[in-house]
Amino acid sequence: MFGHPKGLMTLFFTEMWERFSYYGMRALLILFMTTAIIDGGLGFDDKTSGAIYGLYTMGVYLLALPGGWFADRLFGLKKSVWYGGIIIAIGHFTMALPGVMQLLGDTSGAKDSLSSLDTNSFYIGLILITMGTGLLKPNISSIVGQLYPVGSSKRDAGFSIFYMGINIGALIAPIACSTLAIYDWHLGFGLAGLGMVFGLIQYKMSGKSLEGYGEDIQLLTEKDIRERGRLKRILFGIGAVVLLLLVIVFMGLIPVNVSAIAGASGTIIAIVAVVYLGYVILFGGLNLDERKKIGVIAILFLFSALFWSGFEQAGSTLNLFAERFTDRTIFGWEIPAGYFQSINSMFIIIFAPFFGAMWVWLGRRNLEPSSPLKFAMGLILLGMGFMVMYFAAKIAAAGDLAAPTWLIFTYMLHTFGELSLSPVGLSLVTKLAPAKYGGQMMGIWFLSVSLGNLFAGLIAGEASGGTEEALSQMPAQYQIIVLTAIGAGILLLLLSKPIRRLMGNVH
Repeated sequence: MFGHPKGLMTLFFTEMWERFSYYGMRALLILFMTTAIIDGGLGFDDKTSGAIYGLYTMGVYLLALPGGWFADRLFGLKKSVWYGGIIIAIGHFTMALPGVMQLLGDTSGAKDSLSSLDTNSFYIGLILITMGTGLLKPNISSIVGQLYPVGSSKRDAGFSIFYMGINIGALIAPIACSTLAIYDWHLGFGLAGLGMVFGLIQYKMSGKSLEGYGEDIQLLTEKDIRERGRLKRILFGIGAVVLLLLVIVFMGLIPVNVSAIAGASGTIIAIVAVVYLGYVILFGGLNLDERKKIGVIAILFLFSALFWSGFEQAGSTLNLFAERFTDRTIFGWEIPAGYFQSINSMFIIIFAPFFGAMWVWLGRRNLEPSSPLKFAMGLILLGMGFMVMYFAAKIAAAGDLAAPTWLIFTYMLHTFGELSLSPVGLSLVTKLAPAKYGGQMMGIWFLSVSLGNLFAGLIAGEASGGTEEALSQMPAQYQIIVLTAIGAGILLLLLSKPIRRLMGNVH
């Protein structure tokens, strides 16, 4: 395929449909939770909804770490993608189950039981999707890397094509799923699951193109066989216990404070990251230059988590703003709020080539900004996007509906910030990490993304304007986000020279 391995197209479409399922459901998630029960939603308050949203998006990235470990030691990469996709599809269809029950019979006399089914199937579905994504997401990218020999000049281009599949899926899904959700939320969830099924079908039908890549782990001795059996039993036992506990908690059999759980989870993740990085620096057997580079990763961990805590409010805070405070009527038709979730992917598809060409053009003239400067640019652009939302929030607080252009400009600035920071962060971690800690440092990067997603959900519970008091305070909440993001960007600008010295020969 244009000089690339045939397997790239198999993985391209598998990832495209997986992202279709993820972003399609995510566009509906917080809207479904905050919609009143009488209107077909769950009727949760903003704080609870934001905490659940944050825990879910955190879990998707957090479980990528054990997902990669189990693939390396138990299933192999290809089977991990297959099993993960099946679990994801089951999760989406579980969330769609109450809608199926309504279609099958008259539920007018069983509204309470249907509402209970809706809540329980919602939680179970979220857990399954999180587990499946953790198994599929890291391993499909690993197979893409295996398609190319070491040092291949086409590897970067192959990943660019692969990531285009991600954005195509993320562009189409919110529009398709939100359109069906107009009639019933569960139809939107069902369509997300159907997308994953399409991905699994083509993955299996075109599987021959992946022969020799991501194969099962070879068991050469009796000891290897016994070890795998023991790991499988441990995995099954731990998974069953964790799933049972989560189901019991979310079904309300044990009363919990979801917001408190989310806050505690964020604290634990931050402590684990700090302790681990400190251990590697002090006791990891590294030389002075390697310790300095790990120190840079530790610094960037903080700024990365801060960036994603703002950027990932697209699916929570900004989604609710589109639903509640944006004039979405065009020619008498009201645009579903979820449509706005496609804007970021549209801008990535449009502007990613320009950003790539711009860095190359600046590099040829020795004008390309250093990696810390690009990070700082990302944070400042994030803050500028929320500055736009500050003025939109003033309009909403005054009792008027904001024009959709406010959100569009915000998403555009946030996309520019993402293109400045995200690829740079991934590349920089691979350059800075010592050889024996390469995979673990990449895990730390995704841990920062996970932490940022959690905080994004918690912020949404405070800045979404769900009550009159919260609406009056919304401009001030956005102002705090602006000052935090731009302030962090300026601080990173001031620290860029010392950080570059710590980076040594890495640019």
